[in-house]
Amino acid sequence: MRFLILPALLASTSVLAQEPEIVVTGMSLPQAAGDIAYDVVTIGRDRLTGSASGRIEDVLRDAAGFQQFRRSDSRSAHPTSQGATLRGLGGNASSRALVLLDGVPQIDPFGGWVNFPALDPVRIGLARVTRGGGTGAFGPGALAGTVELSSAGPADLPAYWAGAAFGSRDSVDADAGVSARLGGGFASLSGAYARGDGFTPTIAGQRGAIDRPARYKQYSAAARAVAPLAPDIELQAAASAFHDARDRGTDFTTNVSDGFDASLRLVGRGRWGFEALAYFQDRRFASDFASIPADRNTVTQSLDQYAVPATGKGGRVELRPPLAEGLELRLGADLRALSGQTKERYSFVAGSPTRRREAGGETLTAGAFADGSAKLGDRLTLTGGARVDRWRIRDGFLRETLIGGAAITDNDTADRSGWRPTGRAGIAFRPTGAITLRSAAYLGWRLPTLNELYRPFRAGADATAANAGLEPERLKGVDAGIDLQPFARLRLSATVFANRLEDGIANVTNPRDALGNCRGIGFVAATGACRIRRNLDAVRSRGVELDGQWTYARWDLSASYAYADARVSATGASAALDGLRPAQTPKHQASATIAWTPQPEARAAVTLRYIGSQFEDDQNSRSLDDALTADAVIAMPLRRGVVVEARAENVFDKTVEATVSGTGVIERATPRTLWLGLRVSG
Repeated sequence: MRFLILPALLASTSVLAQEPEIVVTGMSLPQAAGDIAYDVVTIGRDRLTGSASGRIEDVLRDAAGFQQFRRSDSRSAHPTSQGATLRGLGGNASSRALVLLDGVPQIDPFGGWVNFPALDPVRIGLARVTRGGGTGAFGPGALAGTVELSSAGPADLPAYWAGAAFGSRDSVDADAGVSARLGGGFASLSGAYARGDGFTPTIAGQRGAIDRPARYKQYSAAARAVAPLAPDIELQAAASAFHDARDRGTDFTTNVSDGFDASLRLVGRGRWGFEALAYFQDRRFASDFASIPADRNTVTQSLDQYAVPATGKGGRVELRPPLAEGLELRLGADLRALSGQTKERYSFVAGSPTRRREAGGETLTAGAFADGSAKLGDRLTLTGGARVDRWRIRDGFLRETLIGGAAITDNDTADRSGWRPTGRAGIAFRPTGAITLRSAAYLGWRLPTLNELYRPFRAGADATAANAGLEPERLKGVDAGIDLQPFARLRLSATVFANRLEDGIANVTNPRDALGNCRGIGFVAATGACRIRRNLDAVRSRGVELDGQWTYARWDLSASYAYADARVSATGASAALDGLRPAQTPKHQASATIAWTPQPEARAAVTLRYIGSQFEDDQNSRSLDDALTADAVIAMPLRRGVVVEARAENVFDKTVEATVSGTGVIERATPRTLWLGLRVSG
């Protein structure tokens, strides 16, 4: 039935082709008027499709404070480390920012990370990053903020396009697609492909006989169609699939992700605005893990995570009733049901596994929200909203057995449920047309992922136990800022913020017993860390964010800077962490891009990015150096619709430290990578 959606819409569009005055947009309802009170950064399509890496997670770093758990991108990082967060609220590989595509959550149903290779920037028309939690109209999970991605519409896509680029280490990037206006509607079909022999993650000087380049191969496809059902009502349908295979630079470190998404969204733009969204997501993940001695001359398999099936199902409805001029109200409800489990073979002896593990469960969140704003004259806007969620964690289990033998662990976790009220409020004041003063306060929350609740894991010599008793994370935050636009081509903004994340989930170092065993894990070598997931008392983060953009003639300059002083408050079993910084949380982040566009389709741009030093671990004993990198892009048209591109990532080949193990072995992020490509469109 999934594959009948697109033909049905196309047929519907053809029937309506006799009414060309009906033109759809493919977008959601307009942004709320009250958003002026919040800290929002918009990244346009030209920037999304014009980066040196061609990776959307890289472009999102234009929004000061956006980061992933690791510094590596989706070609070399392990997928489970690619959670997204903002405002220094990291310390955990699960996403603390809510990432959406056309209203559909992009957070993995089992693990909470983001499958970035599925998000080809060519398909994206706009990204809006709201820094600060409590974005109640989009559902729970927006602790640190929300990243809203909107698909490219008919105004963004040419009738056809194709591009291919060849890069360092036998790398290939390619994409192609077609789009068409059909009556008042439109449809698009696209595909993307990337592969490379990769670079060796372990830095020179620490490599052994086992180290080799980390290969990757990724591809995806997406179909989307939008059809008008009435002059002010449109139906949007989308389906996509992706495959992502990566290697971590030694034997027994391959990981593979596969996924399929389908969604239907009905949007009404009449006097009574409304949206109704339904979606389904299917994910499959598998990963091998290796045991490596200090000399790095031999490698053995330590874990075979051979299947991680997971699904996500949900929906959302929103209604905007007509009110008096200057008043706006949003009413709605949403539902998200997740299920998944991990199937693993472990405790290898002489190359064969001796034990088997299965763990997983289900979660359900259902919420209702109301969000409104009032524009009082030309200068003052008030906004506020509230939501209440019912959550449930159920059918949790952990089973461990000897292969061909007796059970070792057989735990069924008691079902849990609860209510969580949250809200937000903001005010914006414009004393003049060039100045906007704004302030906001918000509450947010996030349910633990199935991965955090039920799956113990090992990373190198380090081991971390799961914790089925984890409580939901809760956030309290305030911010205040100023937006300046002294003239049309210059925009500046500054925001100060203070956030307190209560019951923040972290991987906390745990003592071993006399035999070297870790609770919930078993034996861990002395060179590795023994950890367990726990709720910390709190993580406090305070800081400032600066953004600016200036356009002059054919020149464009944009820059951002984020300072986040994040500290852990901890007692009891986690008391040793009190006053320390959360893992993988830098104090300083900055980026700047200068671009020159002498004519249509011609462009030259340079991007500088800086990330401050940060700690690898919860005890702040392993540090990662700061790094300043430069990227460059040049695009030159050969004729209309034919463009040759040259791109350079990390031009000066700066070593960007991504991880450091307990034995001091350092892995790096992307080194210098050069690309030459050709694009055609019409």
